[in-house]
Formats: sequence, C-alpha cells, structure tokens
Amino acid sequence: MPAVSGWRGAMLKTVTERDNLIDRLETTLDSHETPVEHVSFEPARRQTGPGLIWDRPGAIVDVYLTDSAPRSLAETWEKHARLVLDAIGWTHQTIITRPFQGGVHLALSAPPDQLYSAVLAARIAWHYCAAELMDRQSLIFAELIADLKSIMAQEANPALISLITEATAQEVDILFDDDTVSIGHGVGSRTWPIDDLPTVDDVAWRDLHDIPLALITGTNGKTTTTRLCAAIARAAGKVVGLTSTDMVRVGDEVLDRGDYSGPAGGRMVLRDPRAQIAFLEVARGGILRRGLPTRRARVAAVTNVARDHLGEYGVTTLADLAETKFAVARSLAEDGVLILNADDPNVLEAAKAVTSTTWWFSLDPATSQIADNRAMGRPCAYLKQDVLTFFDGKAEAWSLPVADVPITLAGAARHNIQNVLASLCVSKALGMPGRAITSALTQFISDPRDNPGRLNEFQYNGARIFVDFAHNPHSIAAVCDALAAIPSKRRLIMLSQPGDRSDQDISDAMATALRFRPDLIVVTEIADYLRGRALHETPALLERSAIANGVQPEKILHAASPSEGAKRVLDEVWPGDLALLLVLSDREDVVEILEGSRA
Repeated sequence: MPAVSGWRGAMLKTVTERDNLIDRLETTLDSHETPVEHVSFEPARRQTGPGLIWDRPGAIVDVYLTDSAPRSLAETWEKHARLVLDAIGWTHQTIITRPFQGGVHLALSAPPDQLYSAVLAARIAWHYCAAELMDRQSLIFAELIADLKSIMAQEANPALISLITEATAQEVDILFDDDTVSIGHGVGSRTWPIDDLPTVDDVAWRDLHDIPLALITGTNGKTTTTRLCAAIARAAGKVVGLTSTDMVRVGDEVLDRGDYSGPAGGRMVLRDPRAQIAFLEVARGGILRRGLPTRRARVAAVTNVARDHLGEYGVTTLADLAETKFAVARSLAEDGVLILNADDPNVLEAAKAVTSTTWWFSLDPATSQIADNRAMGRPCAYLKQDVLTFFDGKAEAWSLPVADVPITLAGAARHNIQNVLASLCVSKALGMPGRAITSALTQFISDPRDNPGRLNEFQYNGARIFVDFAHNPHSIAAVCDALAAIPSKRRLIMLSQPGDRSDQDISDAMATALRFRPDLIVVTEIADYLRGRALHETPALLERSAIANGVQPEKILHAASPSEGAKRVLDEVWPGDLALLLVLSDREDVVEILEGSRA
C-alpha cells in the first residue's frame, strides 16, 4: 500500500494515536474495575442527537440495581462526574441522573467533537464512584485526567465546532459522524470529509438550506405511515428520501436494504443532493443508542405506544417507552409540528408533558383533542361518518370516503385508517396539496410493491391469504380485527416470535392471535431470532399458550421456518378459506412462494 502523504497522513497518524491512547486508558480502567454488589451496568455509549435523556451530545451509562444496591449510587457518581468534568475544563457541561424501574441512567454532556472523551469521562467517574461505594483503593486521579486530556487534544476538532456554531446562527442543519460533515439537507446540502473541513468563510451559506422533513415513530404503523407520506410527496412531483426498517431510498433508487430506522439512515438520505423532501422512520433502538439525526425537523409524528421491546436500555415500562418515542419532539425546529394519535391512551398521557404545537388525529371527531383543536383554530384530522376529513384551522378543507382508500379494506382495517390520518396530517404540515393526497391514497395498495409485509393479499386454491409483519400483541390484534369481518369457511394462521421476548409476551402473542378464531394454527421456528433461547423453546411456549386457551393439540402444526410454514398453509387451504401469515423472518421467501403459487 502506498504511503499516505500530506495533511491526510498527519490526520491518519492523529487518529491512530488517539485510538492507541483510548485503548490504553480503557485497559487501565478494565484492569482496576471494582465490582459493586447488587449492581450491573452496560458500557457507556455516545449520544450524538436528541434522545430519551435530553437533546444534548454526551455519554450515557445504564446502571441496573437490585433492592440491596446502594441508594447513594447516583449521588456518588454525580459527585465524581462533576470532579472529572471540572478537572478537564468542561465546567459548563451538565450532569443528569434519571431513575428507571430497576436502575438509573447516568449521563453527562460534552462538546460534540469529543464524544469518545465523554465516554471515558463517564467511565472514570464510575471508577471513583465504585471505589468509594466499596471502600476500595482507586487509581491516581491526576494520572487518569492527564491521559484523558491527551485523548481530548487528539479528538478535538475546532473546525467542526466553528461550523456548528455558524450553522446554528444561519438556521441550517449540520450533520456529522466519525467520517463526514454535511450542512443543509438534500438539494440544499454540501458534504465534506471530517478531516478536510472548510473554514466558516469558505462555505457558500446562501446555497445551503434544509428540506421539508418529517420523523415518524410509534410502536406500530410507523412504516406504513412513512410509506404513505412518501407516496403522497411523489404524487406531488417531489424527489423523496425515505428511510425505514427495510431500506433507504431516494427517488426510485434504493441506496441500501436493511434496517435503517436509526440516525445513520437519516444522514444517508439527508446528504443525498437529489432529495427534495424526506420522511424518516424512527425506531426505539436508534433513539436510545445514539439519538436522532437532526434538531431541525419540520414535523414529528407518534402513531401509538404499545408494549414491545421492554427491558432494554432502561426502558422497562410503557411510560418509559412513550417518553422514548416522544423524544422526536426534541428534534423539531422552533416552528415544528408534533402529530399525535388521540385514540391511544399512552400517547395521551405522554402528551401532557409536551409544549410543542400539536395536531391530533382520531377515529372519533367528538374526542376532546379534536374538539379542542377545532376550537383553537388548529389543524387536525378525523374520521367523520366514514369520511376521512382534514380541518385546516378554519374549515373542513379536504375529505375522502374511507371506502376509496384500498389499504383500509373498505374501513375494516381500523389501524390503517389511523395510519392514513397520520400521513394526512404529516403531508398537510409539509404543504402537500390535497389533489396529491387524494391521488396517492386512492392508488396506494397493500401489496409487496407499495407496502411490503403489511396486509399483503394473495389468492391460492380459491382461498384468500394475507401476509403481515405483525409481531407484538398490539399489531397482531389490529390485523386480526381487520380480517374478522371477512367471511370464510375456515381460518388458518401462522405465527412465530423472537426469542428475546419474555415468556409472558410470547404467550400473550398467541392469546391475541386467537382473536382470529383459527381452525388451524401453524407455529414456526425462526432460527435467526433465537436471541438466547434454545431451538424449539419459543414454538413450545406458543403451543402451550394455545392449548391453555382452549385449542385442541391436533389443530396445531409445526414448521422449521416461516417459509416452510407458508408451504404447510398452502397444503391445507381449501376454496373459501382465509389464511393469515404473520411473518417476522423470511418474508421475501414467503412472498416468492405465494407469488409462485399463482402460476
């Protein structure tokens, strides 16, 4: 490999020196770690954008406690964190401790160009906290601080700080990661390597601007809502950037496939110079791990909050989960709009702490949130006598019969009506014209092209077969309820569960699936979702739940994978039957099997 020369070689040397210093300091702390009785913790992580704790960059440690853990732990860590921050010159940085059920978050803020140093500062504070709590000898403070200051000197990027300061003054977004810095969004953006940044005076600020941007989150419905919004913007003639749990796409080009519901996907879209408008699906994991990618979104939406993925990153209750989802409000620009579901009790409770301008949507026009918005002259959306209706602050300015929107199954899919109402609010808040909204909603179909994995319908041997990604009780109930009104001779259902759910969650998933009133159940293993459980353990839990709820054992079949399960269903269906395949894994294979069966 040829030698690297000039400033790039110097930068590479600096990065290598920094990494070596970090490794040395981490090794020192690891070798002198003091276990604290009844306490465990996750490694500190960098927080780059708004998240559950706050909207500041910094570092967070999640600490888990038993009833016998020291009650003074948070206070002790906070004391040592303050000593560390003051010693390294971060006297204006903030410390916060946030208790949760079974533990506490320990967080400190930091300059955005020194987040690796922030993680080490949090670790050093923990070292002295643990030593004090357990009355053990600690390392020499001055030596650790000297090592940390050396790392800070290597990590500091004054050019980045100058650009952040000026971008804030210019009211334009700036996005940065370990490799790249960009100012503005999409067609109004410019991107540079982080080790080759321009001076403030060399940036053509007049050419840089943000694009209309919405962040969409929720336990269920966020993917469909994001896709609906993208379809509406395309109908309006826009080049659309979209991120989701499936892919990153700009216009008609898929930039990459996979779960891009975290900040990396958002940065990918917002740095694409073709994007004129963007819709970013935002999942719980990305918010908790790194935070949101922007602080200048025009719109944020929360579709609902339901029990799912509890127990990770200190999110142990529905209230914690709601607070996590509502972190999107911290990403809003000063004049941004927060769009909320008035039919969800968890959303209603969490909204009490919100100060953002709020537009509500509901299946009931008489709900108090809709009535209040109308009285205040604030936009909202609702279902009024089977007609989707948008109130623009003065009048009911747009409407469409729900029967004209295919994904609602003529109104039977109530969850999709809510998704449509959410997308209606998001689109109106971003200035999309009514004719584009009508055109997109009347043409958007729940098939593998428009909305893959969400109530996709197939025909086989005279039976109707639906494929859906639903995997938690809330989403399973929504899908089963949507199909309840469809007449059939027999009903068949296939389902599986990931192994990282609790025994109760897995049992609840099966109990909820029985609302479908199945005559035959196919339980499948998903080997790539074992997540700590033994092979066959999760299907056995599902089977026991079904039997405990009155299903005869001979009505339960097993399959080694979702694709094998789909084949078993096809072998069993008769003309007039209705089958629901709840597919968490192997979705493309299942769809290929079903599409091949049409021939």
